[in-house]
Amino acid sequence: MKTFLLFLLSLISLVFVSCKQDIETPKVRYESTNKEKAQPKVDTSKILIADLPIHFEGTNFLIHPIGNLKNFKTSSGSYSDSSSSNSDQSFAVSNTNDNEITGYLQNLKFQELKSDSLISLTKKSIMIETVTYLKTISDKNKIQLLVYTLSDFDTNKDNKLDGNDIKSLYISDISGNKFTKLSPDLNELLNWNVLESKSRLYFRTIEDSNKNGAFDKDDKVHYHYVELLSKDLKVIEYNPI
Repeated sequence: MKTFLLFLLSLISLVFVSCKQDIETPKVRYESTNKEKAQPKVDTSKILIADLPIHFEGTNFLIHPIGNLKNFKTSSGSYSDSSSSNSDQSFAVSNTNDNEITGYLQNLKFQELKSDSLISLTKKSIMIETVTYLKTISDKNKIQLLVYTLSDFDTNKDNKLDGNDIKSLYISDISGNKFTKLSPDLNELLNWNVLESKSRLYFRTIEDSNKNGAFDKDDKVHYHYVELLSKDLKVIEYNPI
């Protein structure tokens, strides 16, 4: 009986510690709202590599995805970055499906078909998860746009950009120019969609209204759209509730 009680107390203690750690690691920390301070330091132990270029049909640009060399540990099935040892390396940094590129990308470089010059999307530290070519909008209106979901600064102050930081929505033209943030700062992107009939991009974000570092039912959801045929791509907030 005594052994069982000790085991039960140990189990309760582990659950308590686990819950405490979850509470102490919010998605947003508000010690500083200065974006420059929230930029993670460059990890020189990581090795950047590029995939072979990707060409979306009907465009005049190649896109070169750039990411970190990854190591996959065969014993546990887990993976880590290029600084790990005793693991199998993967030289693929992205996947392509129809008109979308996915991965955990550090940057993109754009190359016009008739040129050998490579131009970076940005000089800032970012972590791109998806890049979507709006092909149907392009075919209908002769305007070629890319939509990105990414993390653009270290919101939880753990000195790295990853899925634990706020996800934002960006847009650019097919050459990577006019790379513009659409979602408000410190708002988590929920989802987005394009309505071809109105040539609009709709998206939802959630604001941490109570400033507890998490996004939940007590926070405020915002609704936005962008007129894709407008020159300034102005974001308009609307209220459907």
